[in-house]
Amino acid sequence: MNHHQQEQDQQPRPPAPAPATPPPPPQVGAGNSSSVLTVFILFIAVFAVIAISSTSNVSNSLSILHQVPEGHVGVYWRGGALLKTITDPGFHVKMPVITQYESVQVTIQTDQVRDIPCGTKGGVMITFGKIEVVNRLRKDYVYETLLNYGVNYDNTWIYDKIHHEINQFCSSHSLQEVYIDQMQFSHCKEQILPFLLLYCLMSHPSLAVISCVKLQNFDTSTPIDEQMKDALQGDCTRYAPGIEIISVRVTKPTIPESIRRNFEQMEEERTKVLIAIERQRVVEKESETKKKMAISEAEKNAGVSKILMEQKLMEKESARRQEEIENLMYLAREKSLADADFYR
Repeated sequence: MNHHQQEQDQQPRPPAPAPATPPPPPQVGAGNSSSVLTVFILFIAVFAVIAISSTSNVSNSLSILHQVPEGHVGVYWRGGALLKTITDPGFHVKMPVITQYESVQVTIQTDQVRDIPCGTKGGVMITFGKIEVVNRLRKDYVYETLLNYGVNYDNTWIYDKIHHEINQFCSSHSLQEVYIDQMQFSHCKEQILPFLLLYCLMSHPSLAVISCVKLQNFDTSTPIDEQMKDALQGDCTRYAPGIEIISVRVTKPTIPESIRRNFEQMEEERTKVLIAIERQRVVEKESETKKKMAISEAEKNAGVSKILMEQKLMEKESARRQEEIENLMYLAREKSLADADFYR
């Protein structure tokens, strides 16, 4: 047994397992740097988004050199606050990202307001296809206007105001007043002029030019044009004095087809009446011209007759005096002959 135990002791034993390697200690400094870098990148991204979203044009926000076109002025914002600096046309320098820039037109411009629905006093729905508003922003009031109403000041005082005024106008007028009475001057000249000129050129060429000049000077502004202009300018003068309304042009509204045909027939008859009246005036002028020509011709003939009569009278007077002289000469000769015979 001791021998067997010695044999077991002499057999090779398996190697003992190596001790486990301890994990490396955590790097505290590297983790903090990564977190700070992430927060810094997020801060930069948020700042860039805010800076870019605060302006309508990215290039205006990032550029240093910018150009103000002719007919405009440059206005500036810094941190969302409007600056009092107003620049004239030309090249200018600003701080990028921090200062935002916009050019504002200060010359005459035309704003078109389209497709304005409204209901008349009688409940008929009509649509004004286009309304043109000629306006201008005064240069001296640019800062005050933009401070109170922003760059899109025309949305408040032109586009929205036109919708409001048109709806008020329609609600207080009937379809007859809106479609015919308030629009009667806007198409009168265009409808009469071609027919009148054609008639005058065919029958009275000398009067065509006179009629054309008179119609060209005819005022084509309509009552609704003047009413819209006065309404816009009144509120602008009170609340936004920098906005000047120069003129308003309202096109004829679109009405339901069944009603439109009736009004077109009425307008056609009205046009025929106006043409007949103008034709009658032309005929009256022609008759007056003929009368004056006849009077002038009669006066001329009377003058000629008077001259001829005076000439004949002078001839007869001359013949009578000649005859008297001849008679006196005959008497004197006969008397001298008689005296000669007496004294012989």
